[in-house]
Amino acid sequence: MLKREGRNKARQKRHRRLRARMAGSTSRPRLNVFRSLQHIYAQVIDDSRGVTMAAASSLDPEVRAAINGQDDDVRGKVAIARRVGDLIARRARERGISRVVFDRGGYRYHGRVQAMADAARSAGLEF
Repeated sequence: MLKREGRNKARQKRHRRLRARMAGSTSRPRLNVFRSLQHIYAQVIDDSRGVTMAAASSLDPEVRAAINGQDDDVRGKVAIARRVGDLIARRARERGISRVVFDRGGYRYHGRVQAMADAARSAGLEF
């Protein structure tokens, strides 16, 4: 009997298809997004050298402090994703990166992924 393909396996398949057409370079690295059920992670990657240039996630101390009640406007996963987008943009700009290629990781461009991308754009990253 044929088994239905799992969601994550289907996402990985979409991600491989996307990555076949896109790669980050030194001049324009790739902003990669990974979304789990509870957290969201972002990395700025130079694929030509195989190096992560900047990273941010919902587990970072700056974001965790906002989640743990010090900031009332951070409620829910979408608001946390916005905070991560702002943080990754700030860290990338500190390293002199202003233009990136957005890699949505096989996820649909809505919800947390879109919120993170919009926040990174508004914080100064150019896609």
